[in-house]
Amino acid sequence: MLAVWAEMNVVLADEFRDGNVPAQMAPLTVARAAFAALPQTVKTFYYRGDSACHESALVNWLRDERREGGPEGFVGFAISARMSEALHEAILSVPEAQWGPYAQSGEGKTRECAEVPFVPGEKSEHKDSEPLRYVAVRVRKRQGELFADGSAVRHFAVLSNLWGWKPERLIQWHREKAGTVEMVHDVLKNELAAGVLPSEYFGANAAWLRLAVIAHNVLVALKRLALPAELLSARPKRLRFLFLHTAGRLIFHARKTLLRLSTVGERIPVWMQMGRVLPVAT
Repeated sequence: MLAVWAEMNVVLADEFRDGNVPAQMAPLTVARAAFAALPQTVKTFYYRGDSACHESALVNWLRDERREGGPEGFVGFAISARMSEALHEAILSVPEAQWGPYAQSGEGKTRECAEVPFVPGEKSEHKDSEPLRYVAVRVRKRQGELFADGSAVRHFAVLSNLWGWKPERLIQWHREKAGTVEMVHDVLKNELAAGVLPSEYFGANAAWLRLAVIAHNVLVALKRLALPAELLSARPKRLRFLFLHTAGRLIFHARKTLLRLSTVGERIPVWMQMGRVLPVAT
């Protein structure tokens, strides 16, 4: 489980888990660690999560402005809601006139959204707490075709405490997490070897994940501090090709140490910038 600072693309907290642990098991631990890792200069807080984060302890912690082990004050959040039978019935009862498009539909599908008046009946729901907002998403195929499972309509929902946002903005902001944490998972597993565990021992594999996370954060710092702006979105594979795997030779001449690089001349200023910004290990 990872928590990513979306604006900076760095991993704030990670937790290596056994394979039989469900995704919804105790996400509050990672969330609390992530908020604690933020610098004190951050004053505004938001949280996005998938359905694994639809867990009572985490949701109640986010709603509590005097939360223990976290920043005080308002934390706006949007979390994919687990589709219970009661929530599904509430979505189906929304009048047709209240549904409206929320984004440009593609792939032959029509996407619509609507407010859902729904109050969950879980025991964890405190009677004195502010109600949560539920926004439903309805996906249909334009030509009346069925999905692979035989259904004609698919429903999703987002729960949030952001009442001042329009439903379209709320859903769009929530869906933007697909460009942050999922991308980080992809980079860690497929480009930084976190997807290939080296040992049969849990602790060794947990350390392997932590090393991959550290490597990711160091590369992000390298891009932000020393590389041109056009390389800010570069993945590790591209950085290896451009810089990390550049051949070089140390030359000792006239009481000087020189580094001769096998690279094109246009990249020499970038190397000089990295040398000025990053500490040199000897």
